[in-house]
Amino acid sequence: MNEGYILAIDQGTTGSTVLVFDGAGEVCGRAGAEFPQYYPRPGWVEHDPEELWTVTLKVVTEALQQAGAAPQEVRAIGIANQRETALLWDRRSGMPVAPAVVWQDRRTARLCDALKQEGLEPLWQQKTGLLIDPYFSATKVHWLLENIDGLRSRVAAGEIAFGTVDSWLVWKLTGGRCHVTDYSNASRTLLYNIHRLDWDDDILARLDIPRHMLPAVKPSSCVYGETDPQVFFGHRVPIAGIAGDQQAALFGQACYRRGLAKNTYGTGSFLLMNIGRQPVASRQRLLTTIAWRIGDEPVEYALEGSIFITGAAIQWLRDGLGLIAGAADSEQLAASLDGNDDVYFVPALTGLGAPHWDPYARGLIIGLTRGTGRAHLARAALESIAYQTRDVVEAMSRESGIQLRELRADGGAVANHFLMQFQADLLGVPVEVPVITETTALGAACLAGLAVGFWPSREELADRWRMARRFEPKMTPAQREALYARWRQAVERSLGWAGAGEA
Repeated sequence: MNEGYILAIDQGTTGSTVLVFDGAGEVCGRAGAEFPQYYPRPGWVEHDPEELWTVTLKVVTEALQQAGAAPQEVRAIGIANQRETALLWDRRSGMPVAPAVVWQDRRTARLCDALKQEGLEPLWQQKTGLLIDPYFSATKVHWLLENIDGLRSRVAAGEIAFGTVDSWLVWKLTGGRCHVTDYSNASRTLLYNIHRLDWDDDILARLDIPRHMLPAVKPSSCVYGETDPQVFFGHRVPIAGIAGDQQAALFGQACYRRGLAKNTYGTGSFLLMNIGRQPVASRQRLLTTIAWRIGDEPVEYALEGSIFITGAAIQWLRDGLGLIAGAADSEQLAASLDGNDDVYFVPALTGLGAPHWDPYARGLIIGLTRGTGRAHLARAALESIAYQTRDVVEAMSRESGIQLRELRADGGAVANHFLMQFQADLLGVPVEVPVITETTALGAACLAGLAVGFWPSREELADRWRMARRFEPKMTPAQREALYARWRQAVERSLGWAGAGEA
């Protein structure tokens, strides 16, 4: 077994988690902590970049301590990150010049509408694989440059750097020596041409975003630089793996062959299917994204369906309504009912993502009667996660011509057996949960380990993937189709609720 450790940072939307892996790919240290979310206006979601960094460094320390690993024993660091979140900082001081605008933020909905009215979406989708939507980084950067006093002149003077969260963490870890990102994160900005593998000058010009603000784009598995000893406990350690969290999870789930797919159940849910080395132009309003690039190998692509609110719906039941004390309560409540009694919850709390892409959709609970209780709402919230996943699977099958044979699942919600069984029932295919469910961190570790020779090949990594539990579908086709038809009726009623002037 290889000596030493790989440290993986999984920097997510609501918190940071760090895992320490040994040469056998086993987790020997783990730590995590949440950080505050800020909602200054309806539809706005922000983070404080310094809080994000402080929490991440704190959990790195705790994970190493739990593993009993000295910093000098770390062979490499891998980073997986929340994608699309946009950060701007001063190159000299390393201090942020604005709050981080989070991927969930919808403040640029009207700008996106204007860009669509210009007829730009077909061309931009062909170039980037993405739709014009507030979800992506590009319009967030434009908004920050237009709305923060004095920022344009500082950008013109070359003082300001832009990056997604991976770029920010690498900048901080290296003491400001490296301004980089990887292909997977670059492909989520709506600024990157996924065919030419370069920032797109026409899109940059339309949004008035100078190219010199942007990070260098490098493979997902390579050595980007070393930690600054003043930051990383007196030692220089290679940072050798970066991927957007969902591409990292696809890698961690060993979906290395065309047609293999995974769904990560987190704050949102993200279904990705490996489509190989040739991108597919989506007609079903899915995203074509770069999955990864390993060293000098060709780029590999994925189809993706992004669902904005899944686990966040359960958080809303807990924090917004006070209906449950913890997320685990939802399983017990849902299982206490024999059925959903025709109660449906469309959690369009920040609009709807794939395959609807409606920023003006709003949350809806329908089917309420005098007999409806909190168990119905808990069950409806859990079922909504599975329904939204099927929406994406249906579109993906039409797009790729590939019928899903199984779904590999990961993320925090896989602990909810009611949800996993309902997901298998609704899809009509098995759902497989791996032994290591933190596949985002695992993917980042694998990418870093490959770059420094800690692990020799993807084949060896694939052989190590192990299944913990398999959920077989039990529902009849007639039952699943009846439930799904009612869900689609509920979705129709939620679309376009907020007028353009109110979003």
